[in-house]
Amino acid sequence: MAIRRRRGYNPRRRQVRENRLNEEITEAKVRLVGEDGTNVVATSEALRQAKEAEVDLVEIAGGQEIPIVRIVDYGKFKFEKAKKDRESKRNQKTIQIKEVKMGPKIDVGDFDRKCSLAESFINDGDNVKVTMRFRGREMAHTELGLEKMRNFVKKLEGVVVLEKHPKLEGRLMTMVLRPKSKN
Repeated sequence: MAIRRRRGYNPRRRQVRENRLNEEITEAKVRLVGEDGTNVVATSEALRQAKEAEVDLVEIAGGQEIPIVRIVDYGKFKFEKAKKDRESKRNQKTIQIKEVKMGPKIDVGDFDRKCSLAESFINDGDNVKVTMRFRGREMAHTELGLEKMRNFVKKLEGVVVLEKHPKLEGRLMTMVLRPKSKN
């Protein structure tokens, strides 16, 4: 009776680590980073020092002629790196692009509502993509749409900066607005 295995599972495949350890470092010389600075030493000497300290020789930066290594406990090294990654993710602010669509024949009330919607997006810190769609014979009067786009920017003049000027691409005219910096 055959053993069923998960699809894509290969028991012989080795786990690939981001950093090489100890004997996995095959170069003749390494740049050893320690408390006393950086030294270029033979890999065997660095391995000997790591074994004496009862910790691991970890490759910090590979892909160079002389890789950079450090003598540290690998478990602690992984934990510290994961902690730094989490901290940097926490401090990131993702900027979204919200879209406001309208046509060139939009009336005053609807136009004001679209402007206030875009302003609320801007106040939340998001960029706003304003899209003007031309249908049928409206393509003959793209200058009316361009005028509406300019009025849109004038109405939000105090809170936005024009990042991408209005541009006609096929039947769509688009522009991108971003919040003014608070500096």
